[in-house]
Amino acid sequence: MKTRTLGRHGPVVSELGYGCMGLSHAYGHALDRNAGIALLRAAVDRGVTFFDTAEVYGPYVNEELVGDALAPVRERVVIATKFGFAIPAQGDRVLDSRPPHIRAVCEASLKRLKTDVIDLFYQHRVDPQVPIEDVAGTVGALIREGKVRHFGLSEAGVDTIRRAHAVQPVAALQSEYSLWWREPEAEILPLLEELGIGFVPFSPLGRGFLTGAIGADTAFEAGDFRAGVPRFSAEARAANQVFVDTLGAIADAKGATKAQVALAWLLAQRPWIVTIPGTTKLHRLEENLGAADIALDAGDLDAIDAALSRIEIHGARYNEAQMRMVDR
Repeated sequence: MKTRTLGRHGPVVSELGYGCMGLSHAYGHALDRNAGIALLRAAVDRGVTFFDTAEVYGPYVNEELVGDALAPVRERVVIATKFGFAIPAQGDRVLDSRPPHIRAVCEASLKRLKTDVIDLFYQHRVDPQVPIEDVAGTVGALIREGKVRHFGLSEAGVDTIRRAHAVQPVAALQSEYSLWWREPEAEILPLLEELGIGFVPFSPLGRGFLTGAIGADTAFEAGDFRAGVPRFSAEARAANQVFVDTLGAIADAKGATKAQVALAWLLAQRPWIVTIPGTTKLHRLEENLGAADIALDAGDLDAIDAALSRIEIHGARYNEAQMRMVDR
């Protein structure tokens, strides 16, 4: 597995990482714990060195799973986790990036991850009640204390990124970006290039839709958050099938799968992009990692853009409540 550096001064990681959320959160039933540990270690064996988790995944159990799985190989991997939510015993989580809370989350995450240092500590969502300068300053202090190595942001807008970076250099931004969600190209990617910040696209496979495994008749399990996302309504899925079919034709011409072309396309956008597909299945992990062997030249990229950019995508990527937590 080739490596990439996240930005000018961020960590060096495998060009394809692993998004751990789906092992225990958001997509229906959680994977058996032992199976999850085996899958994470299989990823390490295949060259993956970058693993993404968060305290809210579960909550808490995803970090514990990642900690148990990666403890024996801790020196070989880079672990990213996140702060930014208060998680009440009952009721909905709410934004909370107050400095004392950031510190409390850091200490708790270190224990769950069975490590002395968090390699990359993201603010999960921007908290409008806390100046981003205070957030960046707090993470900067944690870096100086040796508890964190790098500072990251997630779903942050350009003004927030600039302000944070002026206080504590931002190593990486994590936001949604894929063949069917290309908004970051307008302002975010140019800013990241200017400031030397790496980019970690999440949902690179459109939360599974770009693989072709989800259709209009798919029934989501209880607890699968896609059931409440407009882009995953039955009507939107039916309307968006033409996008997947077109992607499939492109993949067939390359002798690859839809997922591999979608991931290879992201890697071809910038040398400082590292994406984090997730899966609960070993054969899908191996399929995803095969994207690193798919070479897309300028002609391929132009053809993909010409074929897919003219297709209208139906449905918003988040519901209204989720969109209110996205910084603009």
